[in-house]
Amino acid sequence: MAGSLDMLQIQELLPHRYPFLLVDKVLESEPGVRLLAVKNVTFNEPFFQGHFPHKPIFPGVLIMEALAQATALLTSQSDNKLGKGTTYFLAGIDNARFKKQVVPGDQLRLEVTYIKHKRHLWSFECRAEVDGELAASAQIMCAAVAAEG
Repeated sequence: MAGSLDMLQIQELLPHRYPFLLVDKVLESEPGVRLLAVKNVTFNEPFFQGHFPHKPIFPGVLIMEALAQATALLTSQSDNKLGKGTTYFLAGIDNARFKKQVVPGDQLRLEVTYIKHKRHLWSFECRAEVDGELAASAQIMCAAVAAEG
């Protein structure tokens, strides 16, 4: 499976649901290489009530979660033994950097690039951008656990 994915296809691959599904659409995917996805940041998301009421900012930890979900989507498309029914766990975040605040109305572009994998652990170079500007970056590792049975 390569190319783009809509919300229904994403939900077939990830167990997350609202309000914690943080990838709205996959624009491009090249299995084993890279994936480009988007998260549309809207004011009606529940965390904006407390982060922060006077100046809503998309939490940095949720940017990392959105990138981690994008790594799971690329992993699912990169190994024929994985896919539907596989669970992906965040296994590590290294060198996380936050460069730009993300606010309601922004479209967060999530780009994840495959680095390597060994057994069930996969590593990626990740970037989140808004309007072509770097918002956050990190190296993210996920663990893929195939469904049993």
